[in-house]
Amino acid sequence: MRLAALVLLFPALALAEPATVIRATELKQSPATDAASVAPLAENARVDALERKGGWTRVKAEGGAEGWVRMLALRYAGAGEARQGDAGISQILNVARTGTSGAQVTTGVRGLDAEQLANAKPNAAELKKMEKYAASRDGAEGFAAKGKLSAQRVDYPREDGK
Repeated sequence: MRLAALVLLFPALALAEPATVIRATELKQSPATDAASVAPLAENARVDALERKGGWTRVKAEGGAEGWVRMLALRYAGAGEARQGDAGISQILNVARTGTSGAQVTTGVRGLDAEQLANAKPNAAELKKMEKYAASRDGAEGFAAKGKLSAQRVDYPREDGK
């Protein structure tokens, strides 16, 4: 009987990860920027992350409201950090699930380092391919007119950054 209760509890414990909202954001009804807002979430609000879908995470706020926030708006408890309320079976299940007593999520984008930029060489074939995607002046002006856009001059930034 106790084993059955433990098995029933395991999915709930395995899915909920404590997290903190990095910056004030809106809790959305669905994982989309144009979705209806459920409630505002203040900076440093504590939430439980329940499910991930693309770049979005479904969370439950302390007040009980549930909804979706951008994954990058959350900071998860780091590996090895003690988490408030983690004790006993919850801590054991966290170790079984993540290999540590906490959960850590890392998201990043690999860019070019200084050496790669310094040694970069032009690729004429790729440039030719890109030129096929260029808009004609008439096409760009027509697009702008449909969107009721107007031309604006933007100066290049100065080398000193000002």
